[in-house]
Amino acid sequence: MTNATEIVPGVIFYSFLAALRKEKVWFVEHNTLVLQVSGQFTLETSSQKLSMRRGQMTLIRKHQLAQLTKTPLDGEDYQTIVIFLLEDQLRKMALEEHIDIRQKYTGPSNILIPGNDFLQGFFHSVIPYVRHPEEKMTAALGMLKVREAVQLLLLTMPELREFLFDFSEPHKIDLEKFMLHNFHFNVPVEKFAQLTGRSLAGFKRDFQKTFGMSPRQWLQEKRLTEARHLIEQKNKKPSAIYLDLGFESLSHFSHSFKKKFGKAPSR
Repeated sequence: MTNATEIVPGVIFYSFLAALRKEKVWFVEHNTLVLQVSGQFTLETSSQKLSMRRGQMTLIRKHQLAQLTKTPLDGEDYQTIVIFLLEDQLRKMALEEHIDIRQKYTGPSNILIPGNDFLQGFFHSVIPYVRHPEEKMTAALGMLKVREAVQLLLLTMPELREFLFDFSEPHKIDLEKFMLHNFHFNVPVEKFAQLTGRSLAGFKRDFQKTFGMSPRQWLQEKRLTEARHLIEQKNKKPSAIYLDLGFESLSHFSHSFKKKFGKAPSR
């Protein structure tokens, strides 16, 4: 059983889950604050793996690809409260409070936030709207809640100013290095282009120069080659790896594998 409730549409969410669920991929568009009410939340990117349980909080950096695993634990369901810290709101706060960050943030992309009474109290003030969905939180109150969350984060960790108020666009990064670390994420080519700081046309042009083939062709070749390595050298089962390598379904993976290597992956 799963249930997700928008407390404030597009901004504050409550998620409930009674069975293990592994998300294929999440494109993190906004800086995101998550409180784990119960169960276990695991986030994995190409460079970092982070888990948290009841009462823990994490701040997740925008412009990332991540895989999520949501796990109910013995005696408790999986529950989270998620708040998107929208950039328009952060820009408005920066203007009103004369916050000027000129250096690009270079610290860790995902940060566990130390627990304290103020942040815990903030999240507890949201929970009644979950228990009483008939009492709608207005958009104006929702924006005040986001502002309160940001102020409490800065009170807890003043060094988060650069994390929260870095409004620079993704710079043009090393295409080869990025793709070799993130090829397994099943996202549109347009997202890969955005995350490497390129237009779609520029991404395709640079990709052809770097790899000698189109992005779609390279992604297929790379994923299948990795699959063969995992099956033959690591004794992995096809059913255990196809999602992690960016394939939509086991049948699609098996068909593609057989077409490239002349035999089914199960063999």
